[in-house]
Amino acid sequence: MKSAQQLVDAALAEVCTLSVAQAQALLGQRDVQFVDIREGGELRSEGRIPGAFHAPRGLLEFWVDPQSPWHQSEIVPGARLVLYCAAGLRSALAVKALQDMGIARVCHLGGGFEAWKAAGAAVLAPP
Repeated sequence: MKSAQQLVDAALAEVCTLSVAQAQALLGQRDVQFVDIREGGELRSEGRIPGAFHAPRGLLEFWVDPQSPWHQSEIVPGARLVLYCAAGLRSALAVKALQDMGIARVCHLGGGFEAWKAAGAAVLAPP
């Protein structure tokens, strides 16, 4: 049996990881979409990156797949997706899953939302 950490480590070896500075440079670009994969409660208590689309981790593959009955039209076709979670673990696994689906322009924020906040990057306050 593989541990969760082994799965994360394997994903990290194969996926694109952005630093906070690299991600900040992409924020607001027309062909880039930030995707917050945290649970709803995390967004309500912590806030989010301005402009990010919320796609809970448990539904991500279904929402991204244009053939799925649960596809979300807010996901911009062909955009570079920048996924993030709280600490960068779930997002690494999610990027790997999307790559396995054939989505090439996808990466994640190393250190997640915690690193983003610690760097003093812009945060949209919780509702």
